[in-house]
Amino acid sequence: MKKCSKSGIRCFTRWSRKGYGAFASLGKVVKIGVLSLSMCIITLNAKSVSAQPDTLRFEREMTIEALQVTAERLNPTRGVVTPTAVYSRDTLGIAPQQTIESVLRLNPAIDVRERGGKGVQADISLRGGTYDQTMVLLNGIDFTDARTGHQSHSLPVDIDIIGSIDIIQGLTGIGAYAGAVNMVTTPLRPNYMRTEIAGGAYGYLYSNISGAITRNGLSVLAAGSVRRSDGYIQNTDFNNTNLFTRITYASASAGLFDMQAGYQRRDFGSNGFYTLAFPDQFEHTETTLASVKWNRSFGRFTLNANMSYRKNDDRYELYRGGKGAPEGWRPNYHTTDNAGAGISAAYRWVAGETSVGADYKYNHIYSNVLGEAMAHPIPIPGGNGFFYTHEKDRNIVNGWLSHRVRLGGTALAGSVNLAGSPYGTFPSWSLALTQRLAEHWSADANATRSMRLPTFTDLYYTNATHIGNPNLKPEHATTYQLGTRYTQDRFRAGVAGYYRHGKDIIDYVQTETPEGMKWKSTQLTELNTYGVEAQASYRGRKFLRHITVSYGWMSSSKASDAYLTKYALDYMKHKVAAQCGINIWNGLSAEVTASWYCRNNTSTATYTPYWLLDARLQWNRGLFTVYAEATNLLDTEYYDFVGLRQPPRWITTGIVLTL
Repeated sequence: MKKCSKSGIRCFTRWSRKGYGAFASLGKVVKIGVLSLSMCIITLNAKSVSAQPDTLRFEREMTIEALQVTAERLNPTRGVVTPTAVYSRDTLGIAPQQTIESVLRLNPAIDVRERGGKGVQADISLRGGTYDQTMVLLNGIDFTDARTGHQSHSLPVDIDIIGSIDIIQGLTGIGAYAGAVNMVTTPLRPNYMRTEIAGGAYGYLYSNISGAITRNGLSVLAAGSVRRSDGYIQNTDFNNTNLFTRITYASASAGLFDMQAGYQRRDFGSNGFYTLAFPDQFEHTETTLASVKWNRSFGRFTLNANMSYRKNDDRYELYRGGKGAPEGWRPNYHTTDNAGAGISAAYRWVAGETSVGADYKYNHIYSNVLGEAMAHPIPIPGGNGFFYTHEKDRNIVNGWLSHRVRLGGTALAGSVNLAGSPYGTFPSWSLALTQRLAEHWSADANATRSMRLPTFTDLYYTNATHIGNPNLKPEHATTYQLGTRYTQDRFRAGVAGYYRHGKDIIDYVQTETPEGMKWKSTQLTELNTYGVEAQASYRGRKFLRHITVSYGWMSSSKASDAYLTKYALDYMKHKVAAQCGINIWNGLSAEVTASWYCRNNTSTATYTPYWLLDARLQWNRGLFTVYAEATNLLDTEYYDFVGLRQPPRWITTGIVLTL
């Protein structure tokens, strides 16, 4: 399979007869345009030659009328709403974004708030939700951190092995109050090895090696990287390591097995990251994750099963290395375990496809700050004599039933879910409708009831300025969306509007205490959120590689202004982004990204709108690629959090070798 030079999409021109061949087309638009004459003969007379060697062979090829096959982007979770593409390697493979966070920042539905450069620490939220209200998936597996959404994005993968990123709306059950972000890892080629080394301003160094081997239905993808910097201002240095592997095996008798495992280690100076009063904060995190999925079809039946585990260790120092700390000070230590398992079955019949399933999650935390006091504290491994003094756990169960049916140009889907947790049972539902209006034009509508549990930080975090609240209950939301899409050849456009009503919103409210004013975790707020998102793109053939323009607008209001809240109205109000890639001459190409951000001002935070301009110049020659790129090319002074300045102009050069 290769890209057709005329259409700009992928086209089958040769039948490899390999076990992995069909997987190359998953989630893509494919044209079957050329078939060898020998294949035509074998197909037409399959019964007579099926037991004989392929001795008929003609070198002449016949060009037939192109047949376009569009694969439906199925939701990898229990939801019924079709995922929305955020990133595709095919389109933005040379974009000047070296981190997942910088890619997500350009989408009109996603708000990425970074505390440091190159993805050191960032919060990811959808459509006005908070970082705790967004589910984070890797290859369809939920790895959201139960302690805090600050750590949910800490996944051991780099952008070079990410094939696509999707937004998933309409998730029932527990977890995705505002939606989910799913990152999918795929090899560049069935068999390859790639190595990259880059360096730049502020002592920046990045080295990466990745590769894949595919044999007889078995595919192994492996990658590792190191990223470090001295920091663009005092105490913003970092040193990050990622290791990751994904193994898939397809067997006609045993089904499809999909396994992944990864490890990440991060050390970073946190100048003002969580409080501007202390510029010498520091954080060390280690994340280990693994999962296995299985899929097998039996005629009209399909069975699916999965198991997953994620462990996150965190050491947070208000005084880096204890320098200048008062007597009795200690770092905050946390270790969070998140385990999950699920099973589902689907049956295809004359009325559509019916699915039923259940999943289970277990969350546990040891900490010297968060949780309930332990009768017998335990030593912290590598904790220099400190002890875990608190712990907490919880069990979560989901059971769901869904159905899909297609009637001509109309597709209908619905699901119901019953979730059980320490907070009781919660019913939820999701409905989706897609209507084909014309040959290239469709419309869709959906509605979903969703919820999420309070994190361990929401429940227990108490310090000099904040008060936890162990009596918090789950948040609830009902979301409605209406949109339309137009797709023809190389042009795509879409617009969507949405409304979300949130109840029992968890937020910090300013409260008077004997020690003074503090922020207390409470649930006194209801939110009404409205938004519109529009995006158009065109994929060229020669000089113009692609061009994409997007815009997002959002407004949110509280049902009552009687309380001063910290996060409820702190959202991105306007976002404009434009991306353009061109082929200049003889392997030389360029990519430019311009974006404008306008964050809503609140009684506790004031922001100034700003422009960002990023650019990359790249030259390919055989096995080698050389590039130079600059982020924040205009050297704009901007802030994602009040008082926490983001990196100035950052220039990087690198070389890539691909075998």
